[in-house]
Amino acid sequence: MMQIKLRRESSFAYTALTLSLMTIAARSTNNMVTTTVGPLSKYLLGFSNTLVGVITAVMFATTFIATSYVNPSLNSSLRRKVFILSNLAILLLLPTYFFATSLTIWVISALIGLAFGLVMPNLITAASLVNDRRTAERLLALYSTSLSVSLILGPAYESFILSRFSYNYVFLAFLPISAVAFALAWTVKFPDTKKEVRGSRALKNKGFISSVLAITTYNVPFAAITAFLTILAVDRFHVPGDLAYSTYIPFFTMSFLTRLYMTIRPFNSLRIPMLISILITVFTLAGTLLSPTYGVFLLVMALLGIPHGSVFPMSTIMIQRATSKEERNAVNSYFLAYNNFLFIAVPSVVGYLSQFIGLSLTFGLLSVPVVITSVFFFLRFWNDDILTGQIRSS
Repeated sequence: MMQIKLRRESSFAYTALTLSLMTIAARSTNNMVTTTVGPLSKYLLGFSNTLVGVITAVMFATTFIATSYVNPSLNSSLRRKVFILSNLAILLLLPTYFFATSLTIWVISALIGLAFGLVMPNLITAASLVNDRRTAERLLALYSTSLSVSLILGPAYESFILSRFSYNYVFLAFLPISAVAFALAWTVKFPDTKKEVRGSRALKNKGFISSVLAITTYNVPFAAITAFLTILAVDRFHVPGDLAYSTYIPFFTMSFLTRLYMTIRPFNSLRIPMLISILITVFTLAGTLLSPTYGVFLLVMALLGIPHGSVFPMSTIMIQRATSKEERNAVNSYFLAYNNFLFIAVPSVVGYLSQFIGLSLTFGLLSVPVVITSVFFFLRFWNDDILTGQIRSS
């Protein structure tokens, strides 16, 4: 009995370590690309805010295709091979940004977006494959914490690079990190089930519906933050590029601390944590509009990092609570596909509106869809098992 327990603990520790390192490497690279293509295209290639929004949308459009169609259609064995090849493709595409022109950057961004779409859904699924519900939720929280670590280290590293070089050099600087992701890709676990659920059954699952509504309350503003935060800081407060990019650091630091707390002390009931997260989102979005100085703006962004830290892991926990292993890959894929849809639509709309009313006011108005979505979410799921936590392990 003692040997079995030690073997299980050793297996869990190995899974937790490799998954955490893989997530940090993959997500830091992913975040660098999605947040740096905008400034690169604007300040080095002369794109307007509208085109910045469009090229960001193109990148997420190909990711959307990968997560909504390609990844769910592959069986587990083939999906693993494609996962490894996608990590290799990212490694090979990064240096091409250094030589990108106003034409080739569209092709590069479309291809790398497709590759990211075949990587990220499988990491979420790998984090939820253990049978014990409590362990699975702890792993999902650890996965989310690793995302936050990557979103602290990545921007800090990029800010250091930008203090010495221009935006195109950043892509070269992330090559070693991408190489680590490729090396670790071989260790990621995939479901051993023979028959996985796809299509409408996964879309009708209440875990999918609740997670989509939950993540909408946060990823609408986060999609805008990803594409335009650096530009907003430069245009409004006239700070240099490296300092503007470092605005992500307090944001992701607070996100990390929130997710670390959720890893150490997982929530059983998600009702009050979701409510608090949404209220913080609404008030801090108003704060981005009213911030009188860059220092106050940094404080607002730090507070906005709290719901960034909490809502995503709670959404993945909702999926874990409401799905079987056979359903989970499809639901996770469609969940991330919806997130990518938001990252297609929101930057395009924000970029367009900002041409007329400015980025600050546009950011403030993002609180409107957040409030509307949260009302629908709580009316439908406030008393549901996936929020109250009174549900059996799947």
